[in-house]
Amino acid sequence: MALTVSCIIPAFNEGPRIAAVLSVASAHPLVDEVIVVDDASSDDTAAQVAHFDRVHLIRQPQNRGKSAAIAAGLRAARGDVILFLDSDLLGLDATALQALLLPVIHDRADATISLRGNAPAPWHWLGLDYLSGERAMRRALAPAPEVLEQLPRFGMEVCMNTLWLNHGARLQVIAWPKVASPYKSTKRGFLRGLVADLAMTRDILSTVGAATLLRQIRALRVSRVAMPNRRRKGPTISTGAGR
Repeated sequence: MALTVSCIIPAFNEGPRIAAVLSVASAHPLVDEVIVVDDASSDDTAAQVAHFDRVHLIRQPQNRGKSAAIAAGLRAARGDVILFLDSDLLGLDATALQALLLPVIHDRADATISLRGNAPAPWHWLGLDYLSGERAMRRALAPAPEVLEQLPRFGMEVCMNTLWLNHGARLQVIAWPKVASPYKSTKRGFLRGLVADLAMTRDILSTVGAATLLRQIRALRVSRVAMPNRRRKGPTISTGAGR
């Protein structure tokens, strides 16, 4: 039986950029449904989404952050495979999406994660962007909405990393050399971008802690697979979510 794919895109004030992402995701033959969760944007994000007939729009009544937006999208998603995309990507194309999805669809990996061209240099040296928002996974490896709703605004990615490691998931890192995500300073200005980056760092560390984060990065590198159907068991790491 063919697997179905649900694409979930959280968005907050991404009116200038989200249409480019939706034009690729909504037209892709491997994607069965696209769900945008508008996190109470104050710009024309929702109006941009309305131009795409295949896209299901969920509007949050108040801004609650990425973790809660993803939770809302997961509750609506029906697919066997879950695809997460950020709404501000530059240079996304059908080939990049296919590269992210096919290892999961063909059971060569349990989960995939992107390594964008403009990811920080240390991430390229590590061969892993452990905070990437572009991921595909079997439904069982998507975090439960009720867990996400207990997380800080930007604790989702590191929570998901823990889930994958605890399941011994086979991970493939997919190079996206032509895809970029604009820095917060570019979108918001230097000072507001710096504040946003610091807030995100605070949320990450409050979710898993610095020592656990370092162990997580090391374990994710070990869990990467180059051969089909090779499975490794990762260490169990607690997120502390819900405490």
